Amino acid sequence: MSTPALFTPTRIGPLELENRIVIAPMCQYSAQDGCMTDWHLMHYGQLAMSGAGLLIFEASAVAPEGRISWADAGLYDDATEAAMARVMQGVRQWSAMPLGLQLAHAGRKGSCAQPWKGGQQLPSDDDRSWQTVAPSALPFAETDRPPLALDAAGLQAVVAAFAEAARRAARLGFDAVELHGAHGYLMHQFLSPLSNTRTDGYGGSLDNRMRLPLEVFEAVRAAFPADRPVTMRVSATDWVEGGWDVEQTAILARELARLGCAALHVSSGGLDPRQAIPVGPNYQVPLARALRAAVSMPVIAVGLITEPQQAEAIIGTGDADMIALARGILYNPRWPWHAAAELGAEITAPPQYWRSQPHTLKSLFRT
Repeated sequence: MSTPALFTPTRIGPLELENRIVIAPMCQYSAQDGCMTDWHLMHYGQLAMSGAGLLIFEASAVAPEGRISWADAGLYDDATEAAMARVMQGVRQWSAMPLGLQLAHAGRKGSCAQPWKGGQQLPSDDDRSWQTVAPSALPFAETDRPPLALDAAGLQAVVAAFAEAARRAARLGFDAVELHGAHGYLMHQFLSPLSNTRTDGYGGSLDNRMRLPLEVFEAVRAAFPADRPVTMRVSATDWVEGGWDVEQTAILARELARLGCAALHVSSGGLDPRQAIPVGPNYQVPLARALRAAVSMPVIAVGLITEPQQAEAIIGTGDADMIALARGILYNPRWPWHAAAELGAEITAPPQYWRSQPHTLKSLFRT
């Protein structure tokens, strides 16, 4: 009996993955002064037992002002590095799953409350708030405080912060880093003409709007070990007329591939409150399919992929090379186990859990 496509091995650059299931980065909004806590140790510990091919740690800000909320994780000083090292050590002790880290800067979408407390930008008189930065002084929401447009020194500082965070990620032993260029955060803000109205070399034409994201990628690629991959997550469309779209994303993807990008993680939206997203199962898969046709690097599809047969069809038909799970694997942290059982595949699980295998399944867990 042939192995289901979802459970065939694959690679992201030099990194070998046991299967095509990726756990997408998901902010936990549970850090203290940028430092990961016991919550992160429990959270990533359970996901590292799931049998997925790759686990990507949540968006970690490269500077304090790059956090989405005051409770976001960061990787920008020795304290945040030490806190993340503690989580890494705990996970590594019991799991051999490859681990990636998403590096991010929220730009104008920073200085917010936690989502379960409304998620809105904090008022300026809140002692947990800060002044946000962006390509242009255009707020995300009408009620937000306008960001400061980054000057030349600010642009250089952003690039340097990403590179330094990549060096810290390498010291921590991450197998890969993913740059967050999606969901309306800083690099996406530079890409979209809706949020970038600059008239210098970082705004206007597509080449200029791509300049900062490509400079960040080059700096991170140079700072992170050559034998470990650097990837990027993109929003392939703003879902707003006149905004960033899949055709522009294809041009960006080809430039990223030229610079050594090892994979493209395809999401969408997040930049403009006017977005009209046709949410439903597989709603972002056509975007992944279009970008897979544009570049030779692996493409990861994400977004309301919830069923094993659905995931198998995405891989089997060539729409994407991998699928990523987010909220679905929070709801069901053993999703890969159940998918393997349904599709007739084997999965890696810790020996402490082998006795949980139903008697009707004779070879679900690798031994």
